[in-house]
Formats: sequence, C-alpha cells, structure tokens
Amino acid sequence: MRAVCQLLGLAFLVTAAPPDRLTAQDFRADALRILKTVPLIDGHNDIPDAIRARGGVDSVDFAVRQPKLMTDIPKLRAGGVGAQFWAAYVPVTTMDSGPHPAVYALEQIDLIRRFCARNSRAMAMAYTAADVERNFTAGKVSCLIGIEGGHAIENSLGALRMFAALGVRYMTLTHWETIDWADAATDSAKHGGLTPFGEDVVREMNRVGMLVDLSHVSDSTMIDALRVSRAPVIFSHSSARALDTHVRNVPDSILRLLARNGGIVMANFAPDYVSEALRAYGDTITQGIARLRAAGLDSAVVRDSVRAWRERGPKATLAQVANHVEHLRQVAGIDHVGLGSDFDGISSVPVGLEDVSKFPDLIAELLRRGWTASDVRKLAGLNCLRVMRGAEAVAREMQGGTR
Repeated sequence: MRAVCQLLGLAFLVTAAPPDRLTAQDFRADALRILKTVPLIDGHNDIPDAIRARGGVDSVDFAVRQPKLMTDIPKLRAGGVGAQFWAAYVPVTTMDSGPHPAVYALEQIDLIRRFCARNSRAMAMAYTAADVERNFTAGKVSCLIGIEGGHAIENSLGALRMFAALGVRYMTLTHWETIDWADAATDSAKHGGLTPFGEDVVREMNRVGMLVDLSHVSDSTMIDALRVSRAPVIFSHSSARALDTHVRNVPDSILRLLARNGGIVMANFAPDYVSEALRAYGDTITQGIARLRAAGLDSAVVRDSVRAWRERGPKATLAQVANHVEHLRQVAGIDHVGLGSDFDGISSVPVGLEDVSKFPDLIAELLRRGWTASDVRKLAGLNCLRVMRGAEAVAREMQGGTR
C-alpha cells in the first residue's frame, strides 16, 4: 500500500501543474523523484578501460569526484543511476598482437569485479534482474558486466560459457572489425551477416542467459541475430540512423524487427552518432588529416589542426539525444527503448550531457516534451529489466528448467 501511495503521489507531482507553467527546475525535480522509484540502467559505460589506462583499480579513488572522468560515485549518485553495465572492452588490436583477446577480457572482468568490491559501500555486483532490484532497494548501484567484442571468445563456445560463469551478462558480437563469424558495421562484409558458427554463438548465448548485443554489428548481422535469437536482444549503445546516418546507428527497418523480438535499443550519447552535422563535419576532418599527412607535416601539427577544427565545428546537444530517444520510441515503441551513454568511452560529449550526473536533465527534457512518469520509468530501467528477465526465462527453458 505504501508503494501505491508513493506512485500516486509521484503521478500528482508530475501532473499537478500545467506543462507550460513548469520551469526547467520543476521538470528536473520531477525527474529526480521518478528516479527514486526505478533503477536507471545505463547500457554501456567504459570506465573500466579508463581506469586500466590510469594504472588500475588502486590508482583511482572512485569514491570522490574525478574531474577528468565522466563517471565516479558522487556523479552516479547525482545522476540517479541505479545499475550500470560496465564494458569489458577488448581492443581489436589484440587479435594481432599483445595479450590474447580472451586474456584481455579476463583482465577487464577481474578489474570490474575488484572495482565493485573496492567500492562496496556504494556498489554491488548483479547477475539477474532480481539482483538489480534488490541492490536498488538497498541503495546501491548494481555492477553488471558486458564484454565489448565477440573476438574475446577466440572462436570458442567453451570460452563463452566460462565468461557467462564469471558473470558476463551481455556480449557485443563485434567491435570495429569483422571477425571470423560476424560482420561489423565499420568494416568490410565477409560473411553476409553471421556464419553458421556465429549462429551457434547466438544460440549458446541464449542458453547460458547472456544477452546478445548488436551495437557495432552490420545490418546483415543484426537481421541474422534477430532471426536466430530466442531471447530478446539489445543494442547497448546505439541511436537512430534516420537522424544520423552513421553506420553504427540502427535503421528503422531493424527497429521494427527489434520490437517483434521484444528487445531494447539503448540510445548512445556519442556526438558523432547524435548529430548528423557533426558526423559529416568529422568526414571533412578525416580528409583534412589525410591532406596534412600527404604534405609531410609532423604529428604535432596534425594534432593541433584537428583540435582547432573540432573546436570551431558543430556540437551535439542534449536536445538532439532526446530527439533520438523519441524517434526510437516512435518506431520501435515505448517498451523497446533505453539509455546507453558510452560515457568514458567517448572523447567528447553533447552539450548538457557532460557526465553521468546529467541523466536527470535528459529525463527532464523528455518530461517537458510530454512524456509521462510511466513512460520515463520504462525508458530508465523497466524495459531493460524486462529484457533481462526474458533472457533468464529462455535460459531456464533451454537448460531444462534449471540454472
């Protein structure tokens, strides 16, 4: 009864005043109240690799503000974040040199688990939707693990199963490059989507309860995975190609298939994927870099030129991110949209979405545009929880009712 009264009170607060009389502060206050009732689940954050680059878990005090990072515990608290998929990012360069991809992935998983344990007053590991809800009730941010890059399994279903046993709850099938069993969006197509082994990977991910993440994959790979997967799939950090033609974004035709699958697309905040003008301007910068290098100019000149070009170029904005969220909702439906920031994996940010503390500002903008508290709760976390439960149910069925 208490929970019902809280929700009724929340609905009254959100609708008590006519929208044209509410200020930006009113909408933000409403957003914060809503986020006290549902865990905001961010589909993708690259802080593990940022921490690795700074020397590891012992080198960064995550409990205090980190001005050079987009994520820390004070910012997570201010942003109302209830659960975070931390990316166990595996560079594609590991396929050619350095640690083996599987070893790199293991190191990233180890870092995430130690990072969460080190900050146990504010964080707790989560492996199921029920874990997320339990941690949220206890006032802790859930730590979820997602591997970024299917090359991490080194063509081994055994490795995939062991990653699942270590708590990995999604895997992005490719990263920047096409791999032996799946085509990437930003590389040449070699397979026309998934190979037969790639289809086996999707089926095994279903069986072990690991979400199939289609951010970074080609359109053909998206279609094949949606055809094969029995469980809902995710796009952990992708936006709408209708608004920004970057190949990493999702076309409307795929969004409609996603709705039939029951999955979720989690809007990315990366400026190049948000602003079409910025994406096109980035193409001119790439051409400019090629000209400077062809002229024999040194790397310092190239670097300074690129910095100057970026400073005077167009900027992505919070309003444009909201446009993507609304388009994803319009095409896929309110039950199939979420948030996947890509914070600390991007070198620049939209104006108004500088770090994880700014999530309530995006929610406030959607409320200003007429979204209801129920809509926002789905976007923030309920849709992702539903998808997680769906994957868990499929895994139980495929394993004969036992986990």
